[in-house]
Amino acid sequence: MFQTNDSISPIRRAGPGDAETIATLVGELLTEIMQTTGVAAFEFNQAATQNRARDLLERELYVVFIARHPKTTAETGFISLCETHALYAEGAFGIIPELFVRPAYRSFGTGAALLDAARHYGQTRGWKRLEVTTPPLPDFQRTMRFYETRGFSVSGGRKMRRLL
Repeated sequence: MFQTNDSISPIRRAGPGDAETIATLVGELLTEIMQTTGVAAFEFNQAATQNRARDLLERELYVVFIARHPKTTAETGFISLCETHALYAEGAFGIIPELFVRPAYRSFGTGAALLDAARHYGQTRGWKRLEVTTPPLPDFQRTMRFYETRGFSVSGGRKMRRLL
């Protein structure tokens, strides 16, 4: 278990039994992105997301750390990780598909503690790097600064996708 510096949010690794909580937090993250940008970029289904989270966690293809408030045990945020491989990255490395801290718990060290948990996990796996894509700028400039102050640097390009 990891702790933030101010002991606001203990961090623990999630298991398949946490799928409902993870799906709820993912829904809040996607809703915030869409409301902030004004673009309906995601389709969210709670039950499908919950089933997908459970499946990925059971197969150990997805690692999640959850932050909880120590007094209320309310979930304050989460970070997810996936391992991938690339020659440019010198082999295995981690991708952070999602990082979300509920608005009421921001600026208390929870996001930094979640990133610390991810960094520690990646080191135990022998990863050389972590990569993350931020939501669109300028709407999420604060998010970009958050990552930069924690050692992330812009590596170029923009995230693109094609639905199959």
